[in-house]
Amino acid sequence: MPASEKHTRDSAVPERNRSWQDILVHLRLPFSLFLAPVYFFALSESKDTDRPDALWVFVILHLLLFPASNAYNSYYDKDEGSIGLIEKPPPVSGLLLYTALGMDLAAIVLSLLLELGAGFTLYLILYGLVSKAYSHPRIRLKKYPVISLLTVALFQGFYTFIATYDAISATGTTPEPGILLPAILCSCNLLAVYPLTQIYQHEEDRKHGDLTYSMLAGIRGTFRHAAVFFSLSFIGFGYLYIAENNAVAWLLFSVFMLPSVVFFLYWWRKADMDISEASYRNTMRMNALAAAGLNVFFILMCLMR
Repeated sequence: MPASEKHTRDSAVPERNRSWQDILVHLRLPFSLFLAPVYFFALSESKDTDRPDALWVFVILHLLLFPASNAYNSYYDKDEGSIGLIEKPPPVSGLLLYTALGMDLAAIVLSLLLELGAGFTLYLILYGLVSKAYSHPRIRLKKYPVISLLTVALFQGFYTFIATYDAISATGTTPEPGILLPAILCSCNLLAVYPLTQIYQHEEDRKHGDLTYSMLAGIRGTFRHAAVFFSLSFIGFGYLYIAENNAVAWLLFSVFMLPSVVFFLYWWRKADMDISEASYRNTMRMNALAAAGLNVFFILMCLMR
């Protein structure tokens, strides 16, 4: 074998490996834990859970649907600056797009094979389409600040909760009207958190011609907006648990949310004095604290039931 041919073959292997490693990074699997509170909240409110179905729903959402959406978004954004849980994004390739589409299809096929319900399968299809409309340059919902904010709050919050609750229910019945408040609270939390995830990306978004809600509100306006919806969410959870005759749950909720509330107020004060504090690392710290507190609290509520 000629030396030049051998060198070409040897160098191709690590290049392919790097491609798959880059794809794995862009899937942002750990980021799914930031979205997991909606799932665990639905699980904690379910009164007749089908455990195998509940496990499969988690796998489909957090190992297929949400990572596919992350990858699709990365492919069209081609960010050079920090994005959620990726401080230095690697380059993207066409393989990333095919991976995202394949994972979307796998989620739908699994839902059909496991008979998780027509409502859940429809949710997977609609979520996939909306996430593509969010990123694709021909539609690019991301460049419309209010529309993009409401879209994320509705689909990642309200609709995800309703679809999850329906799919994990052992009876397979349509969720009762009383479950609408928890679904609304999921959207309320996202209305608070989502603009905060955009707060360090203003320059990057400006390069893409996007006008995010955080850019529209400004750094200080984003913090004020988050404070309003965090407050509404806290009051809403209090009303929910008191209505369920479970005041202890509201007390526990307050305890588990305290670290993220303290950090939010501390971060807000620092960013108010120095705008550079509205940074990627502080945003990730805020997200991690809030998601960890909610995940642990809702898992605890599941165990208490």
